[in-house]
Amino acid sequence: MAKKKKLPLAYKPLGFVLGWTSGTLAGLAFQKTWKAIRHEDDAPDALDRDRGWGEILLAAAVQGAIFAVVRSAVDRAGATAIERSTGVWPADEKGGRD
Repeated sequence: MAKKKKLPLAYKPLGFVLGWTSGTLAGLAFQKTWKAIRHEDDAPDALDRDRGWGEILLAAAVQGAIFAVVRSAVDRAGATAIERSTGVWPADEKGGRD
């Protein structure tokens, strides 16, 4: 029982590294996706005066979707690895993020 209470705390540093890694991977994936969609190196920023609403919102939607998929995949892989190595799932019974 004590092991289950300590594991989520021990998992926090690993979760931080996984989160940073997933953000980096998502950024790279978004850059490649945007280049494939629009044939541009730079995606529009919300404050880019020369870009229209549609282009900015499209970029934000694509970026958000990619980030969510990559983060979920990395989190799930990390949790599965922890469970395989320790026998304990790294989240509370209710699951989810804090």
